Amino acid sequence: MSQLTSARSLRWPDLVWSHFSRPRFDAIDGRIEAAGAAGFAGIGLFSDAWKAQRQAGRSAADLGEVLSRHGVALAEFETNRGWWATHGPIFEAAREVEEMAFELADTLGLRYLQAIGSYDCPFDQAVEGFAGLCDRAAERGLLVGIEWLPFTNIVTAADAAAIVRAADRPNGGYCADIWHHERGANDLAMIRSLEPERIFAIQMNDGPTQPTLADYKADCMASRVPPGEGEFDCVGFIGALADMGVTAPISLEVCSPELWAGSPAEAARRSADGMRAVLDAVAARR
Repeated sequence: MSQLTSARSLRWPDLVWSHFSRPRFDAIDGRIEAAGAAGFAGIGLFSDAWKAQRQAGRSAADLGEVLSRHGVALAEFETNRGWWATHGPIFEAAREVEEMAFELADTLGLRYLQAIGSYDCPFDQAVEGFAGLCDRAAERGLLVGIEWLPFTNIVTAADAAAIVRAADRPNGGYCADIWHHERGANDLAMIRSLEPERIFAIQMNDGPTQPTLADYKADCMASRVPPGEGEFDCVGFIGALADMGVTAPISLEVCSPELWAGSPAEAARRSADGMRAVLDAVAARR
């Protein structure tokens, strides 16, 4: 099976190992091997990390050889921050991320590109920018999702929906991360109001319900644990998405200095085992 087929056929309950479940610039080959051994169907890749690899002379085809060796697909690429810009350094950086994502889509069948805020422009310009990104991505068969983040001006699922619905592109949708749900609006009704077919990415983790660090962004990059090891209602969140009929694969984004300090194999195993236990608990309730 080709990488093109395998990545784009991923669906619930296939598991994807997010890039940020390991340090940003650790060895990519090691994380791919660990992901395959733990039963992940795909991995995620951070744009800055891939840029460094390219500058060191690595090609997308080289990456594909390692992915194929371990039976893992390249599922997601993040992050496009400047999709709303029309000129200047932010625009140029966003287009560079696009170019890398499009090459990975053409060569390896990358499934999904993630976009985040803030957008520093009028709402209508943000809509136009997101629509344009979706149109360019559609030429490569890529899905594009907006992740709402409480430290940006796309704070909630409703904020993301306003842009996605105004842009009205079939490959434009959402990323639902349980951290930003629990630590943000914590409103499952708002998530249930989203179009289930447009939830293209799910990011799962766990953690304390109250902040450990005062800075939200720092906390979300340092205080996550595998599903089932914290205080979040992982079963309720995944159960709600299952009831909606969401079919996206499930990405484990466990930003944990404790796990970063250990082996990739242990980090992958704990995250995968925790998520499978959550899925089993959801199934037992139905």
